[in-house]
Amino acid sequence: MGKIISLANQKGGVGKTTTAINLAASLAVLEQKVLVIDADPQANATSGFGFDVRNVQSSIYECIVDGIEPEKVILKTEIENLDIIPSHIDLVGAEIEMLNLPNREKVLRNTIIRLKENYDFILIDCSPSLGLITVNALTASDSVIIPVQCEYFALEGLGKLLNTVKIIQNRLNPALEIEGFLLTMFDSRLNLSNQVFEEVKRHFQDMVFETVIQRNVKLSESPSYGKPVVLYDASSKGAINHMNLAREILQRNKMTKMTLDKKVII
Repeated sequence: MGKIISLANQKGGVGKTTTAINLAASLAVLEQKVLVIDADPQANATSGFGFDVRNVQSSIYECIVDGIEPEKVILKTEIENLDIIPSHIDLVGAEIEMLNLPNREKVLRNTIIRLKENYDFILIDCSPSLGLITVNALTASDSVIIPVQCEYFALEGLGKLLNTVKIIQNRLNPALEIEGFLLTMFDSRLNLSNQVFEEVKRHFQDMVFETVIQRNVKLSESPSYGKPVVLYDASSKGAINHMNLAREILQRNKMTKMTLDKKVII
């Protein structure tokens, strides 16, 4: 039985999609069977794997609104063991169309729950909002990864997100856990990055991943080529960081005894 993990933060530009793409690819390289669900109308995770969104015939929108079986919309990526359920701009209207549905917060859960039998990990890339689609993703998930950008306003808005997680735990999904806080866009040359890391570590302690995602040109370039960074430049810091993150998640879930390679020392 697989594990469903959402990547969520209502603050935009913190690295949710970048993490979803590259964590999924790294887990697949480590021989885990992985499915990415692109639950963001911007469909950046879909294009980040090399798919032209304009040519997507069916997406997570059709699964949620029209009840199409998710197995029928799964696309295989160029990485073995890695599949994706794509998104589409139509997903913008899904929240309105779901308003009158019974158990509207559990539509996504009921749609994808059986897929857990076919994958080791299902990663849901959420949109930068706390709307109904994100609530659906968190209700469907076993845990949530919260990317936090290493910048001055890093902790701004986290309280609202954590409050949403708590409400979902109390009312919709008591089993939901926080997988961890992930520091992204880290630059060891900047005092600010180190200060943000220490502040987040002080607040959330062991809930913060030891692995940090450094600023990296190759990591920024790879989406324009429709490739995860592990395919674009496997020796880059971005690829190494995400491989370390994948290993750390496997360790936390007691799925491996591998040690981190070239871990960043702060």
